[in-house]
Amino acid sequence: MRKPAYDMNIFRERRSKLGQDIQGAALIVASHPEMIRNHDVHFPYRQDSNLFYLTGWEEPESIFVFRPGLIPETVMFVRSRDPEKETWNGFRYGPEGCEQEFKIDRCYPIEEFATQAPRLLKEVNRLYYRLYKDKHSDEKIQSALENVKSLQGRTGFGLLPIHDADTLIGEHRLIKSEYELSQMREACEISAQGHLAAMRFTRPGVNERQIQGVLAHQFFMRGSAREGYGFIVASGNSATTLHYNFNDQKCRDGDLLLIDAGAEFNYYTGDITRTYPVNGKFTDEQAKVYEAVLKVQKDIIAYLKPGIVFKELHDMGTSMLTEAMLELGLLSGRKDDLIQALAQKKYYPHGIGHWLGLDVHDAGLYFRNGEPRAIEANMCFTIEPGLYIPAHDNSAPAKYRGIGIRIEDNIRITNHGSENMTTSAPKEIGDIEAVVGKN
Repeated sequence: MRKPAYDMNIFRERRSKLGQDIQGAALIVASHPEMIRNHDVHFPYRQDSNLFYLTGWEEPESIFVFRPGLIPETVMFVRSRDPEKETWNGFRYGPEGCEQEFKIDRCYPIEEFATQAPRLLKEVNRLYYRLYKDKHSDEKIQSALENVKSLQGRTGFGLLPIHDADTLIGEHRLIKSEYELSQMREACEISAQGHLAAMRFTRPGVNERQIQGVLAHQFFMRGSAREGYGFIVASGNSATTLHYNFNDQKCRDGDLLLIDAGAEFNYYTGDITRTYPVNGKFTDEQAKVYEAVLKVQKDIIAYLKPGIVFKELHDMGTSMLTEAMLELGLLSGRKDDLIQALAQKKYYPHGIGHWLGLDVHDAGLYFRNGEPRAIEANMCFTIEPGLYIPAHDNSAPAKYRGIGIRIEDNIRITNHGSENMTTSAPKEIGDIEAVVGKN
């Protein structure tokens, strides 16, 4: 029997904490569907983050049912063992292996969900489930709920009310445990070392995809199972496209290169952006824009501590970057009037950052009860200001056209300030120029 890669007590403790919030209810989490092309090409599988968070289970075609306080409390529906299919596509635990190795109270073949789920849901008063993630799973849940209603007979009970499971689980995922922080630090360090290797490899004439290959090589060699999101390796004017992903152009002498890439380690992901000159030397114009963005990032990171409202960080980024746009001659007028008119979005169209964890844009509310939430210790997020000046923007000073710069680090809030988990990736101009092209 193949042994799981994780300590099952981690997931049991998570379920115990979450279960305190939903006594009398049931939670259902379905696996991600497999991606299959032409019936025979299977893409690498990555489990739904919520299902992994609560169980450590990594197989597709699975559904988890959690009923705190009831017997059985944890139930899984999974694929049965199948020697022929396992010959082609790899090992399966099956229901028996799931119970034994993943410490689940009761497991059934996935084909039995339709008959077993109504019986399990009959004993609860509400359901937590994420609707509209996967049509096939939604249909299964809807059918189960209809059958529950039938089992109730003429008791007057209608369909179980459905609450959003993402909001419920997201609030638990938002505050990281010491175990989670150890995984995130490793993901961040692997990511940072990948960026450092890419800097050393970069020189005029190399292709963006070759640089992507350097990043991927570093990630895999250091223990990452996959990248946390699609690689952005954007040289020249392509860096002004936020989610550029062609990654197929030759890097030219005199251009900047923007890399947004992060490694995933045990499902936790890093998310780093660095921007630097292809030839290893910033021009005066590039350095001026770069230093403006870097100052904003460093000032905001220095300001971080528990109790600050996350929206305040977005507002700080907008204010400081608008000031930079005025100093660079990208905009003119009164700062407050420009922000009111959203003029700054021409060169800074995104926010200052996002939660980070099992997903690159991780779960958790930014507002609670209509109010911006305060940052708490062991929340993790990115700080990523940027300025993007397209080459075709005739209203911008010619010397700045085609410059796109973003600088992104991964932050944990401590009891009194913050921890930058991605400092191994150089971002000071002198440190960058000492590394780029120096294999």
